[in-house]
Amino acid sequence: MTGAEAVVKGIAEDGGLFVPEKFPQVSPAEFEELCGMDYPERAAFILSKYFDEYDKEELLAATKEAYAQFEDGDAAPLVRLDNGMYMLELFHGPTCAFKDMALTVLPHLLRKGCDLLGIKEKILILVATSGDTGKAALEGFRDKEGVKIMVFYPDDGVSKMQKLQMCTTDGDNVNVVAVRGNFDDCQTGVKRIMNSETCKTLLKERGYLLSSANSINFGRLAPQIAYYFSAYCDLMTSDQITFGDKVDFCVPTGNFGNILAAYYAKEMGLPVGTLVCASNKNNVLTDFFASGNYNARRPFYKTMSPSMDILVSSNLERLLFELSGRNAEKTAERMKALSQSGKYSVTPAELAKTKGFYADYTDEDGTVECIYDFFMDYGYPMDTHTGVAMSVAQRYEEKRKKDDPKAEPVPMVVVSTASPYKFPQDVLYALTGNDVKDSFKGVKRIHLLTAMKVPESLKAIRYKTPRFKTVVGVDKMFEEVKKFL
Repeated sequence: MTGAEAVVKGIAEDGGLFVPEKFPQVSPAEFEELCGMDYPERAAFILSKYFDEYDKEELLAATKEAYAQFEDGDAAPLVRLDNGMYMLELFHGPTCAFKDMALTVLPHLLRKGCDLLGIKEKILILVATSGDTGKAALEGFRDKEGVKIMVFYPDDGVSKMQKLQMCTTDGDNVNVVAVRGNFDDCQTGVKRIMNSETCKTLLKERGYLLSSANSINFGRLAPQIAYYFSAYCDLMTSDQITFGDKVDFCVPTGNFGNILAAYYAKEMGLPVGTLVCASNKNNVLTDFFASGNYNARRPFYKTMSPSMDILVSSNLERLLFELSGRNAEKTAERMKALSQSGKYSVTPAELAKTKGFYADYTDEDGTVECIYDFFMDYGYPMDTHTGVAMSVAQRYEEKRKKDDPKAEPVPMVVVSTASPYKFPQDVLYALTGNDVKDSFKGVKRIHLLTAMKVPESLKAIRYKTPRFKTVVGVDKMFEEVKKFL
């Protein structure tokens, strides 16, 4: 199967996820070339490794167009903090979250993929979101010819700003529906629809093919690999490291897509030390990496980092495939067990292969404390998801030094996934202890306190009227798809 087919289909016929047949390698000479490139050039180079049937110049044109939408002229700036700690800022795109890094590029990959495959049908894209993917996907595909996009989000499981962003989206080809339940319910519902023969028949009758913009789609995952290479290159060009030095990355993680992209980068030759998997109170991944047992049958918590409020981490399936020695049958068995019983286990030998990962979590109080302390120490405001990651990264560094006081220091890059202004009420509370009910009052007060620039895209939605107000049960999601068509 080609990369174009994987992007267009989104998910395999049996419900499984597409993975690379092998990991393309980046040579030392190519690293040197990457260091001399700007971000769009770096992204196009990494994408060309996976999508070799796409024209390289067209890929570059697509990444340049995508990342020209980002504020301040740099899509993925690396900010030096202190003591070998860095922040990789991925929130400068149109919707102020890291999902923009991929979802501004995916429309090109999908459109060109259809052309390469000779597909004339229109495309219906279904998206389940815990908050950020939804708006980024809506913006990426808004008013794109031959495409309709429909987003499902948990009614009481996103921030007020995330909800406003989605429900005020312009465009004649978009639809947004709230679901009574959590993100896992939305994700399960979308997967069920995508695997439904009834749905496939209906779509065929109406001239549509079905695809996805979630990170289950490899076309969503691949662009995310690029910013890990870019961060490493920035460390090299600023003389912080020399080629071959290991770098640790700490990633706030819910659906496991962002940190999986880092793992794929490592498999391509990026000199990664430890991948630190940071979770909030929904710490199913922390327990998995500690024990080898995945158990989604546990209490679900709504937290101030809602994009991580996930108990079924879809992209972990791709890591399981690698841990099992690329055994598709074994991976399918585990996914079936997860669907039926909510749990599965890996063998001790497989768990041993995860030694390049370190997993930990932070509760609500720890997140608040980290955001406050970090602002007091550095004058740097963080969103709640980044607060989770920074808290875990700091504890990991303390543990590493305690375990081996003589160990050479390793640079730690904390991946910052959203602007503080996307979660203004919670960030303001962390910084001041004050509660506000209105999101935009929170934005104003954070700006007065921090002087951090307010993104233009968030300013613009303040006076927009929400277009989408439908709320349904999980069992009615397919009915809404039929209405939309």
